[in-house]
Amino acid sequence: MLRRTVVTGLVAAPLTGLVAARANAAAEPASGRPGGRRPRSLVIGHRGAAGYRPEHTLASYELAARMGADYIEPDLVITKDGVLVARHEPEIGGTTDVASRPEFAARRVTKQLDGIAVTGWWTEDFTLAELKTLRAVERLPAVRQESSMYDGRFDVPTLAEVLQLRARLSRELGREIGVYPETKHPTYFQGLGLALEPRLLATLRRHGLNGAHAPVFVQSFETTNLQRLRRLGLRTRTIQLLGAAGAPYDLVVAGDPRTYADLATPAGLAGIARYANGIGPDKGQVVPRNPDGTLAAPTSLVADAHRAGLLVHPYTFRAENGFLPTELRRGTDPDDFGRAIDEQVTFLRTGIDGLFTDQPDVAVVARDEVAGRTAGAA
Repeated sequence: MLRRTVVTGLVAAPLTGLVAARANAAAEPASGRPGGRRPRSLVIGHRGAAGYRPEHTLASYELAARMGADYIEPDLVITKDGVLVARHEPEIGGTTDVASRPEFAARRVTKQLDGIAVTGWWTEDFTLAELKTLRAVERLPAVRQESSMYDGRFDVPTLAEVLQLRARLSRELGREIGVYPETKHPTYFQGLGLALEPRLLATLRRHGLNGAHAPVFVQSFETTNLQRLRRLGLRTRTIQLLGAAGAPYDLVVAGDPRTYADLATPAGLAGIARYANGIGPDKGQVVPRNPDGTLAAPTSLVADAHRAGLLVHPYTFRAENGFLPTELRRGTDPDDFGRAIDEQVTFLRTGIDGLFTDQPDVAVVARDEVAGRTAGAA
């Protein structure tokens, strides 16, 4: 299997030779689009190194940093006793072993999450002490069998633990590792009396990370919570996430008819620039796909965003064939690695300022290749 060969090699020697030199290079902060030489594109470890370890675990975040990621991304939800923890969703049936724990069987319930009925176990129904008894599992076990080997070995980290890890890795690697938290479903949690914003701000302040030049981006698919964070005193950079379809749920609740497509227009981007430093679009909004699944011509989104003074960090780049455009797949197994470097090189050449990736080592190679060719042309 091609994929197993690649993963084995990386785990055996993630920081040797040239890889170590690249991983220890100082990351250039991107606080906007300054004049002069353009900063290098950021590699953002999506949920850590989610292609190799169960997502949103300290092990996943650490591997991402050691593979060369500039930023690690914790998605933030909250416990019953008001502690921010890293999970992709408040429903944790697919990312922990809670379904196998008989003592918590009665807590399986159906709730309305952003207008959709979802059944499972919810972080807000667990205290932190209870949540810490659970263990993380791979969310896509059929796709990422190697990651599944680590099921049951890691717990659910708090945001404070992620920030402590960030500080330790920055010291050990000799370069600043940034953190890129996402507030998940803020309107939902606001309705429960468990607002994410003041807790996030307080935690960043305790760790000395609430500054204009702090290695922090705060991101959200909703709009009003980013604006509320600004009013509360958040000084870090913020990113408005954009979906390929639909609308921000806070706007839906407010009766505002704007969709993500509206926000991605030049007028919408100008509005975003009043409260955010950049956008995080679905990668298909940057380079869409043709009906046959091949890559089409890039859209004007990157240029439009840059004209508005916004950074562009698209999501999510994955190495498996099933996630790649058809012309970049290798073999017939959807779970084998395809030509992911080629895909990311294509996107980097559109001028994006960074990208979210499940395999940070792949993105580092792609970025180096683009930078090397640019240097050779100069």
